[in-house]
Amino acid sequence: MIDLILWSLVLLVVQLVTPSVLALMGGQVSVAYLLSARDEAAQTSGSVLRAQRAAANLLETLPAFLVLAVLSILNGTDVIAFAQAWLVLRVIYLGLYLAGTAYVRSLVWAGALGCLIGMALPLL
Repeated sequence: MIDLILWSLVLLVVQLVTPSVLALMGGQVSVAYLLSARDEAAQTSGSVLRAQRAAANLLETLPAFLVLAVLSILNGTDVIAFAQAWLVLRVIYLGLYLAGTAYVRSLVWAGALGCLIGMALPLL
């Protein structure tokens, strides 16, 4: 389970860096802008905005995942299958969000939420 916690943190770093990388690759920002105080917001495209929203969405569910993972370790509860599925679904969610796929993305999000519920139920 600890390795899944670490991989989820790697996913967090990837998602937090992705908007900047996309904006840099698209020529919307410069390296100087990325290294500056960013007092003014850059004009970004749809893919950068989608990457920012995907990262914000992960930040909403990652704390719950981390708490459930740590509690399952402390209680000796086996929820590894749900944790693995959550991580895989979150990676798929990122890809679908960046691609602009709306309805399938929502189904994947609901599946990830179901995985969190599946991690929580054995702890009751």
